Amino acid sequence: MNVNKKMLALLIVLSLLVGAGGMYGSMALFGNDSKYVQNGEVNDLPKTATKVDNDEEFAKLQKTYEIISSRYVEDVDRDKLLEGAIQGMVKTLKDPYSVYMDEETASQFSQSLDSSFEGIGAEVSMVDGKVTIVAPFKDSPAEKAGLKPNDQIITIDGKSVEGLDLYKAVLKIRGEKGSIVTLGVKRTGVNDVMPVKVTRDEIPIETVYSDIEEVKGKKIGVLEITSFSEKTGSDFKKQLTELEKEKIDGLVIDVRGNPGGYLEAVDSILRQIIPEEKPFVQIEDRKGNKERYVSTLKEKKDYPIIGLIDKGSASASEILAAALKEAGNYDLVGEKSFGKGTVQQSIDLGDGSNIKLTLFKWLTPDGNWIHKKGVKPTFEVKQPDYFYTNPITVEKKALEFDMNNEQVKNAQVMLNGLGFQTGREDGYFDEKTQAAVTAFQRANNLPATGKVDTKTAGKMESKVIDSIRDDKNDVQRKTAIELLAK
Repeated sequence: MNVNKKMLALLIVLSLLVGAGGMYGSMALFGNDSKYVQNGEVNDLPKTATKVDNDEEFAKLQKTYEIISSRYVEDVDRDKLLEGAIQGMVKTLKDPYSVYMDEETASQFSQSLDSSFEGIGAEVSMVDGKVTIVAPFKDSPAEKAGLKPNDQIITIDGKSVEGLDLYKAVLKIRGEKGSIVTLGVKRTGVNDVMPVKVTRDEIPIETVYSDIEEVKGKKIGVLEITSFSEKTGSDFKKQLTELEKEKIDGLVIDVRGNPGGYLEAVDSILRQIIPEEKPFVQIEDRKGNKERYVSTLKEKKDYPIIGLIDKGSASASEILAAALKEAGNYDLVGEKSFGKGTVQQSIDLGDGSNIKLTLFKWLTPDGNWIHKKGVKPTFEVKQPDYFYTNPITVEKKALEFDMNNEQVKNAQVMLNGLGFQTGREDGYFDEKTQAAVTAFQRANNLPATGKVDTKTAGKMESKVIDSIRDDKNDVQRKTAIELLAK
């Protein structure tokens, strides 16, 4: 690496950190000729006009660099000194979404995007210094393995992620289709780190799914959006048109487990369903200047709409949810959303490295900032307990009579949810639990031992996933549909 280039990169970062605000107020983020945001990142913003005064603001940093590189007791790598200075400046922001990537990491990450449909299928973020699952994608390996929103990834293939930034951790999680990655996961309410094996696969590119349910003589359309990609807006329009041809009496828009994506896509969707009376989102810069984005739709749809959200609904999903609630006066059903209210831009530093920097806040139609707070539903509805259960870890010894631990508790919650009643969920393996295990094993053509071994645990988890995917067990969806069918 050319030290002069790295020094230039350092200057660019310094200029961004001290003077990047105040010049993006009139930029169009949405619309026909709009810029767009992918995973919360604005592309093609104008460069900062602020220049760094080398004699004043950079002098102290440069002097420190020269002293260390020329006088430290051992030889030092000058590139690493400059990398460290850049990383140090970004870390002082204490913003998990502002990240520096050196040339190697940036190159690997860029290359991996070319095959980004192969991996585990989960959106991750840095929360309180921990690599955290925002949401697994629908039908993804991550979902099938039982990963859930807010799971913290502690290890990857047995190696700690401590000290890794988000991008380096992501690169270690990604891999070729068919390969297996073992994640050490820390989950709220679970004392031990759980090993979760995920078989990497091709991630589905479909993002909009439609359905119609007839309840009480009314047709209720359901549009599920799993992420916001380039074609999501147009796919939403096509499928909504088809639903409207069927004369639907109400519409459910489901963004549960949707971690976000292109804001251009959610902009396109909101222009189809939110009338012009109020902005559907506001973008605020560091000086408090706001750009308000308003639909040209004259009137509301002639049918009611309800949004479905949960802890895995983040970023663009939250823009949609907040717009439904505050600009459309529509109800939301489910659980409080993730809480990401910032917008980032990835900026090339000229030497192959780049910096992703938070440049804006986005605000709800009423001017609320939901960052770290989330969007609250109008009707808070939780799923059955077994929807939230943890994977069963069976190591050397099967779970059996008279044991008392968290793994037994997980098994009891699963069995009760599947209709095999244990009579308790406190973690004690009594005779009734043993009978429930035996009954489950017989119903699934497993040896009826009354003990939970690896095969029994695997089958239980598989059945739970099948049950969760069955719409008839989806209490949140059923509640939304019933409210629309009144």
